[in-house]
Amino acid sequence: MTAESPFVSDVPAAEALDAWRAARAAAGCPIRVETIRVPVGAAVGRVTGEPVWARRSSPAFDAAAMDGIAVRAADTVAASETTPALLAVGDFEVVDTGDPLPDGYDAVVMREHVHRTAEGSAELRAAVPPYQHVRSIGEDISAAELLLPTGHRLRPVDVAACAAAGVTELVVRRPPLVVVVPTGDEIRPIGTEPGPGEILDTNSLMLAAQAREAHCDAQVTEIVPDDPEAITAALRAAGASADLVILVAGSSAGRDDYTARVVAGAGTLAVHGVAVRPGHPVVLGTVDRTPVLGAPGYPVSAALTFDIFAAPLLAELEGAAPGERPSTTARLARKLPSAIGMDDWVRVRLGRVRGEVVATPLPRGAGVLTSLVRADGLLVVPAGVEGHHAGEQVRVELLRGLAEIGRTIVAIGSHDLVLDLAASALRAENPLVTLASSNVGSLGGLVALRDGLCHVAGSHLLDPATGEYTLPFVDRLLGAGPEVAVVRLVHRDQGLIVAPGNPLGLSDVADLTRPGLSYVNRQRGAGTRALLDHELARRGIEPAAVSGYTREEHTHLAVAAAVAAGRADTGMGILAAARAFGLDFVPVAQEPYDLVLRADTLTDALLAPLWALLDRPDFRAAVEALGGYSCAETGRRVC
Repeated sequence: MTAESPFVSDVPAAEALDAWRAARAAAGCPIRVETIRVPVGAAVGRVTGEPVWARRSSPAFDAAAMDGIAVRAADTVAASETTPALLAVGDFEVVDTGDPLPDGYDAVVMREHVHRTAEGSAELRAAVPPYQHVRSIGEDISAAELLLPTGHRLRPVDVAACAAAGVTELVVRRPPLVVVVPTGDEIRPIGTEPGPGEILDTNSLMLAAQAREAHCDAQVTEIVPDDPEAITAALRAAGASADLVILVAGSSAGRDDYTARVVAGAGTLAVHGVAVRPGHPVVLGTVDRTPVLGAPGYPVSAALTFDIFAAPLLAELEGAAPGERPSTTARLARKLPSAIGMDDWVRVRLGRVRGEVVATPLPRGAGVLTSLVRADGLLVVPAGVEGHHAGEQVRVELLRGLAEIGRTIVAIGSHDLVLDLAASALRAENPLVTLASSNVGSLGGLVALRDGLCHVAGSHLLDPATGEYTLPFVDRLLGAGPEVAVVRLVHRDQGLIVAPGNPLGLSDVADLTRPGLSYVNRQRGAGTRALLDHELARRGIEPAAVSGYTREEHTHLAVAAAVAAGRADTGMGILAAARAFGLDFVPVAQEPYDLVLRADTLTDALLAPLWALLDRPDFRAAVEALGGYSCAETGRRVC
């Protein structure tokens, strides 16, 4: 590959790993890191570099396994409830757990099974076999036996066993060193205030932490500007001490993306472009006998690139098995399309609903780092699959334990800040309780409830024909199924979110037809969109007359963010979202926001903390402090 080549076609991940391994071998990169000798107490997390042999037995003598008396088993043969054996002083010895078994004795009787007479004799009402309650020499470890093989990652129990076997030092592989080199003219150090077009160097912080979590040492260099010569010099300097260099950003094909060309010019470029999403423009190569990974600049891409490519290499350098996450089968809460030709790594939230694990896909953008923060699992859609339908069974790698997932309240439906506030309050009250809400719109939430994919559905759907909220849709979608309960969460103010001071002087939904005015809408099926449609119809306005009507966001906060950034003049949303961004608000309607659930789950223990929270005056006060909320009916069952 030439140094000028900006991009390489998509390579399947398995082939990319093989190509990188071959390039490392050709460049003479070390197969393993060196071994070092460390005290046994400092070895946890390291990988054994040679077999560990026991130097002594454990226990090193026959020992009492219980508090009681040491006896000769033959002296107790005839003992029973009716004919107890009476052992005189001198025919037994009192022992405590761990004491050496006295010479001449071969069993221990627990103290609570011994009746001591006034004369000091011991009365036994049952016979005991030889070596009862005795730990024989070498019961745990025998001298000269293999305790641990080479390539074993040491745990606390391992070092304890080594110490018991007389091993005071261990030969282990030293921790691999990962050096992270951030690049880019727009990158600024953590702790500084970024200006327009500038980005904080969070990727380096994350990648270094991932390396330490993988039992490695990690260093982060100074930020290197977008200059090929400077990047080359930084790469060579890092490679002089590192076992893996990660160049951050510049791996794509833009005019300032130099990673691939730098690696090709300074060493060997094995792969540029892998059939993985996110993480597509990854760079794999070597420079001066050091492996190099070019991580994309988007944070989710960078994090998954580490998992897919860096983690296996680092385990290989230590001679350890790559880490594997546990997995489970789950039902998809909604349709999941995927492009053919790439392994698609999808972040999901998980919960157990009616005995089944349910997976709700999170936002899939490569820059949406919070999707990894909130993820309970990773779903890989293989390159040859176009996606999955709602309700389909899929395999998910777990980022949280199944027990924790089983304690998760799954809420699907319309977005509301009160659910976010409730999630935080529930976790603060009890760390074992999680409320996970996914924003798919009111209609999507009711469909998910109907299909058994959530515990509660958040809804504020307005039926134009009746003027009622939610209940007509419950009847249409869920009327033929089990009885449904509707619990009032809040009343909230909906209106037009506008720039501070309302510079365009908007006062009514009719103003949305003004020439040049740009609008940002909510997605289809959202209650806020239904409210807008209703208000437009009341005024005889066609949706097509609103510029931006087809431009969609999935949350009130996203609408407010678009207005705050100047990407739209206005959008329909709740007052609390406007306040969160320091924006102004033109009221349009006050509406109820309800939680819909199966009636037979109202008394479930899983949901009890949520109902208790809704009754708390301090929580209601916190909700109303957000602005635009009324808790006068919070917690009331509507039907």
